[in-house]
Amino acid sequence: MRVLLDTYGAMLAKAVLVHTGYVLVSVAAGFVLGLGLGILLSRLPRSVSNLLMPVLSVFQTIPGLVFIGLLFLALGMVPATVVVSLAIYAMFPVLKNTYTGILGVEGKYIEAAKGCGMSRFQALVKVELPLAMPTIVAGLRMSAVYTVSWAVLAAMIGQGGLGDFIYQGTTSNNNTLILLGAVPAAVLAVAIGALIDGLQKRVTPRGLRKGVGK
Repeated sequence: MRVLLDTYGAMLAKAVLVHTGYVLVSVAAGFVLGLGLGILLSRLPRSVSNLLMPVLSVFQTIPGLVFIGLLFLALGMVPATVVVSLAIYAMFPVLKNTYTGILGVEGKYIEAAKGCGMSRFQALVKVELPLAMPTIVAGLRMSAVYTVSWAVLAAMIGQGGLGDFIYQGTTSNNNTLILLGAVPAAVLAVAIGALIDGLQKRVTPRGLRKGVGK
């Protein structure tokens, strides 16, 4: 272990920081995009949103390596290529859960908000989003955990991260390098998932907390 740390310690620390940076920035951007589009789709007629959702989901069916390759041709070998591609992938779980969560709010709560004189925007912010937030945060958790694994693809265009160790290990048949990339990535995914689980419990209204996070 001491030999491994002496040999790869500095490289590993840098790779973890780069990988974590990609995840945090991409997930944050994906969350904002997904939340905004999910709210927008929930405000459209159901027939229109049911048509647009499959169209938007087409992007998620494109393999990550292909998508990063296409953006590489457009943007070049820069971190923005990784961030943009990961943010688009990270957006979809949040978008779907935002749309589902808002539509799942019982009509009686919306009617009560109207009866209190709230505008549609006020009802959205003060009633619908708070009630839908546990579902939205569940989408955020899925997005973040998936993005930890997708960020490995950054190494394919020379943009670092833990994928460097994994790909070097696979090409040289070095299991140690593979583990040096895979184990920290797994730990990072578990840690982020646990943090978001805690967030989900905090944003869940008291009456709905039973069973959350189990």
